[in-house]
Amino acid sequence: MSNVAILGAGAFGTALAVALSARGPVTLWGRNIAWGRENPRLPGVSLPDTITITDDLAHVAAPVILLALPAQSLRTFLVHKAALLDGRDLVSCAKGIDLDRLTGPSRLIAEACPAARVAVLTGPSFAADIARNLPTALTLACEDAKVGETLQERLSTPTLRLYRTTDVIGAELGGALKNVIAIAAGVVAGAGLGDSARAAIVTRGFAEMTRMAARLGARPETLSGLSGLGDLVLTCSSTQSRNFRFGHALGAGEAFDAAITVEGAATARAIAAMADDATAEMPIAAMVAALAEGRVSVDNAITQLLNRPLKQEV
Repeated sequence: MSNVAILGAGAFGTALAVALSARGPVTLWGRNIAWGRENPRLPGVSLPDTITITDDLAHVAAPVILLALPAQSLRTFLVHKAALLDGRDLVSCAKGIDLDRLTGPSRLIAEACPAARVAVLTGPSFAADIARNLPTALTLACEDAKVGETLQERLSTPTLRLYRTTDVIGAELGGALKNVIAIAAGVVAGAGLGDSARAAIVTRGFAEMTRMAARLGARPETLSGLSGLGDLVLTCSSTQSRNFRFGHALGAGEAFDAAITVEGAATARAIAAMADDATAEMPIAAMVAALAEGRVSVDNAITQLLNRPLKQEV
């Protein structure tokens, strides 16, 4: 029997399965898995024989389950499948905020599976790097410190190093909010505004992230770690990031493949609504939401941000 299962056979879920198979048998569940032993989303990466692939969730018996599903799909999945998951260690790998509930994945999981022990795995990582066993460090967040220690040991590999925290809110918000700022950084690059402008948008974006997270109960130091600053640096500086590429297309006035999941676009809309309730200023996030919905042009968004009142840096 597998010790660990991953639900979601996209690039990231498949990469996690490959990495964790170094520790023992792994089960990988997905809806569309006709591709056999090589996921087309991870070309050149063959799945080891220690990975069992299935599309039947009833056959997933592992005590530890990683939910590598898109943030906006998770709630619907749990409505139908929670009974099969409850009572186990459930680790959310989603980076986003549910648009309808305006809450993070860990709360959705805890409400749907009250007997489960819930944790969050997040941080700076590209699927291709993890699948090729390149050194990667992530944050594992769990409110129960003992459960967190056990999961940290079980999910760490020679090339996948996990750092532990009990600040689930901070880790989750860092992973979600950095996607919004990555879109903004992509817009700046696509519009040809220069590296200085990109540095400014990333820095001020990080200030927004930290401010909003603190208002929602996160510890500021968590946002300065892997799940916040670390993930922000990665996604704002590489075209491997779907959010950065989406922003780049917006900035350049180019079409973007609608079939590609861009978590930051939905998160921007959610965080704009949450900012009103938390009375937190989130001008960059608000502009990203407006751009993604086509409510403002790139030129107008830039003008509005540059014309904001001058203020002390905080």
